[in-house]
Amino acid sequence: MLLIQHDPYLSAYLASDEAVDHDHPRVRETAARLGAAGVDAYVYAEAAYTYVRDTIAHSGDADDPRVTWRASDVLEQRTGICYAKAHALTSLLRAASIPAALCYQRLTDDDGTNPAVHGLVALRLPGQERWARQDPRGNKPGVDARFSLDDERPAWVPRPERGEVDYPDLYAAPHPSVLNALRTARDRAGLRLPTAL
Repeated sequence: MLLIQHDPYLSAYLASDEAVDHDHPRVRETAARLGAAGVDAYVYAEAAYTYVRDTIAHSGDADDPRVTWRASDVLEQRTGICYAKAHALTSLLRAASIPAALCYQRLTDDDGTNPAVHGLVALRLPGQERWARQDPRGNKPGVDARFSLDDERPAWVPRPERGEVDYPDLYAAPHPSVLNALRTARDRAGLRLPTAL
């Protein structure tokens, strides 16, 4: 799949903002603990991915009512839905000067109903000419996402016959509809996921 940078400047994918707050001490400390300054970029990127995927609970799987959206809060509270976990991974990558983008899929139930936007991360390691998408959502029975620069291993592969789609856009900041849904929800029960971008 051809991925499209929403911003033409690679530096935009290293910036800090309200949700991807990689300048926050909690993000910096976590990045340092994972080896941001002392290991190869590939080794660090895989460690950051595995950390977010495996140690930050997906709030839906854990039945956790909290809604997190700021990367530093996700790392502190150790919970979040796919978007929040994507913000955390993006922040950890950018803390190590690895360009990282937010990207999305539109997924549905098996019968094509209940569409929802799912959040992913794309990264571009030094010396790489292309972006590689990663899904830090978290594994569970039937879901086996893996870190890979060659063959994508997301939690789900879109089924076009059910109206599912991979959006090709790479965003430097969270999509406004995603950020609005997270910021306005009092709890996970009140969270209204975007159905499309």
